[in-house]
Amino acid sequence: MPSLYALSEDEILSTLSLTKVYQARQVISWMMKGVTDWDDMSDLPLKDRQRLKEAGTAIISSSIVDRQDDRSAVKLLIELEDGALVECVMLSDRTGRKTACLSSQVGCAMGCSFCKTGTMGLVRNLKDYEIVEQLVHLRTLDPTIGHIVFMGMGEPLNNLGALMAAISVFHDPKRFNISHRRMMVSTCGVVPGIRSLAELKLGVRLAVSLVSADDETRSRIMRVNRTWPLSELKKALLSFQHNCDKRITLEYCMLGGVNTSASSAKDLASFAAGLQVVVNLIPWNPIEGLDYHSPTSEEIRKFTNDLDRLHVNYTLRMPKGRGISGACGQLATSSRRPKG
Repeated sequence: MPSLYALSEDEILSTLSLTKVYQARQVISWMMKGVTDWDDMSDLPLKDRQRLKEAGTAIISSSIVDRQDDRSAVKLLIELEDGALVECVMLSDRTGRKTACLSSQVGCAMGCSFCKTGTMGLVRNLKDYEIVEQLVHLRTLDPTIGHIVFMGMGEPLNNLGALMAAISVFHDPKRFNISHRRMMVSTCGVVPGIRSLAELKLGVRLAVSLVSADDETRSRIMRVNRTWPLSELKKALLSFQHNCDKRITLEYCMLGGVNTSASSAKDLASFAAGLQVVVNLIPWNPIEGLDYHSPTSEEIRKFTNDLDRLHVNYTLRMPKGRGISGACGQLATSSRRPKG
């Protein structure tokens, strides 16, 4: 039996061979509460529960590890139907707002040199229900999770079909009922995907991992820039902004001695000019085996002073999940491959 989490009400009705529409709605109601055991769906007739137990389970993936750090970040390791592994994280800010950070692929093909996921290579795309089920597992930890960022493993815009299907499920009033404006899609700069998002006009927010606004430096750190350089990226962002009227987030991972100079600040200010953006400054999170280091506090101070003088709208984001390797750029699983 397929996962029920990506199926519509009518599809659940037919898949489960239910006779009444209200029964499908009962199943969906239980599923949205994180209940996946048929025995616990007490308002379904006993004979139906017994039949459904024989047919299979409502959820296909399973959570096999959870780790929590002192910043209220919790990371789950999810085992998929074929044995592949992905990670997802629940983040909590100072106001208590809970955000799910979800993966879109097993591994990643983009090969960004500062990112642990990039060391895995791409194993495969996730199916829509495999994206959705990550939120289901995280909501067993806290059912109040109401924001989603697609910033986990993988490049979301390289799996656009499954991403859009998952967003549709999350937004569906009969299911998760999460507003588009509470969802953010992050990309390393896949220009065709950004243009597709712009054309769809969904209202989801967009974040771009920029890292450097100098083509030579960015191409060295991020292979994507060799295909779509900064000029092409900015055109796509202007198109997104024109169509969607949304402020864009530029994620700027600060690499000690690499992209924190005065000239780097000027390049960033020049790229941001003409865009409605906020720059998220993120000191690099240590990753064993990668030849980078976090910026010193003095580097950060000088760089932010430069941005202040250049009137760049920025926030300095303190890492969440670093202690459990669940922070930005730290997600990766073993090289375990799908069965078969």
